[in-house]
Amino acid sequence: MPDPMAGLPPRFLRTPDAARFLGISIRTLEKHRTYGTGPTYRKIGGRVVYAVEDLQAWTAIGARKSTTDVTRQRVFPARRLTLAERGSR
Repeated sequence: MPDPMAGLPPRFLRTPDAARFLGISIRTLEKHRTYGTGPTYRKIGGRVVYAVEDLQAWTAIGARKSTTDVTRQRVFPARRLTLAERGSR
């Protein structure tokens, strides 16, 4: 019987693949996870995985058409947020 998932793109990526997908280092993605500034992740059987849709949604937050775009959301750096930054999320 053929595998029904054969040929389908991966729906969940482990940290190294998710970091490569985003174009950031593994360590930066781990820091985002620690500080709560990164994309949504899941723990499945003790493993951290990211849904491709969640990675795309997180990057969409930072989408701009010009430097003068005024938006309410932003992608924060991988560091602890100040109280003011937490309030603007």
